[in-house]
Amino acid sequence: MDFTLPEELVELLARIDAFIEREIKPLEQRDDNIRFFDHRREDARTDWERGGLPTREWEALLGEARRLADAAGFYRYPFPKEYGGMEGTNLGMAVIREHLAAKGLGLHNDLQNEHSIVGNNVGLMLMLAYGSEAQKAEWVNDLAEGRRGFAFGITEPEHGSDATYMETAAVRDGDGWVINGEKTWNTGVHVADHDLIFARTSGEPGDGVGITAFLVPTDAPGFKVEEYLWTFNMPTDHAHISLTEVRVPDEAIFGAEGRGLQVVQHFFNENRIRQAASSLGAAQFCVNEAVAYAGERKPFGKPLSANQAIQFPLVELQTQCEMLRALIHKTAWQMDAGGPFSVSKEVSMCNYWANRLCCEAADRAMQVHGGLGYSRHKPFEHIYRHHRRYRITEGAEEIQMRRVAGYMFGFMKQRAPKGVAE
Repeated sequence: MDFTLPEELVELLARIDAFIEREIKPLEQRDDNIRFFDHRREDARTDWERGGLPTREWEALLGEARRLADAAGFYRYPFPKEYGGMEGTNLGMAVIREHLAAKGLGLHNDLQNEHSIVGNNVGLMLMLAYGSEAQKAEWVNDLAEGRRGFAFGITEPEHGSDATYMETAAVRDGDGWVINGEKTWNTGVHVADHDLIFARTSGEPGDGVGITAFLVPTDAPGFKVEEYLWTFNMPTDHAHISLTEVRVPDEAIFGAEGRGLQVVQHFFNENRIRQAASSLGAAQFCVNEAVAYAGERKPFGKPLSANQAIQFPLVELQTQCEMLRALIHKTAWQMDAGGPFSVSKEVSMCNYWANRLCCEAADRAMQVHGGLGYSRHKPFEHIYRHHRRYRITEGAEEIQMRRVAGYMFGFMKQRAPKGVAE
């Protein structure tokens, strides 16, 4: 077995690092843009007068960084070559996302809103896999260049992890559909001109088949943003929306009628391994910073690092980082070989453990840094508040563990909703 990273990937990381120093860091320092990353970050990013949405200046800065990265050839790494990409692998994306997150807060990679100089364009990935020819013609170039995007309307106020029990329904009406229902945690809908709405079109609650995905214009009559939900880490772009007699044509169906959950599962598995890698990188950053500070800080005349009470917790965290890194690399490599549905159990393992580990590492870094660590003059509170959400939003860790148990004890296929790919 050879665990050495591919030479071309190592070279790519070096080129990305040089690009960050050459173009991204100067932009981060220009015009007081550092306010979005220092102790003022939450206030600078949040438009409190617009319901807590991201400020336009913040989103414009992220857009400028993405344009620089695209011009330099990095942003489209995972895209197909015909759309300017490098045909990047899942292993490559995992390594890159960990590498960038391990650098800490910065314009190169801000996990709060999935910004990165190496794009994780889920919308494009799904459009290429499930879009009709007409949808691809309309959407692909805009998605690839970041001019347009669509939000995801999956979760409902009364149904989170139990997606097969969604109450939003679409009824056929002539050559189109009428949709009624509600969705919550509808991220990014404030800048999206369409929302990918998942609605039951047939079957019974609990059935995996009979749920269809629709690309719904956000300006359609009956589509309404009820509120943006304020969160532990602001700003918010997580909307609660309602659909009242919203009409869409048959061409709005995304993927096959009644097979919408396949779209969801495809999105979840590939996104979760990348997100796990990001949490690992953030955890490693926290450990590295705590180790460095423990060597510098000298209360009572000796470095903190001389105390086993400081050493041992950080040793345990570093050990967990190393073990998790091996599992993430193996899982991403297997996903490249067998597809996103071939490693469902392993993806769940990586995801729930990485998110938990990141929170524990951020908490330990706060403790080692003392009062300064608790302040917003260090990034640990921000990392904790942001990554705490992933223990819920990427599939609650209890659901992830239940999924692993299903494979371990042999009842996953027996109990899985009929029609959902494993």
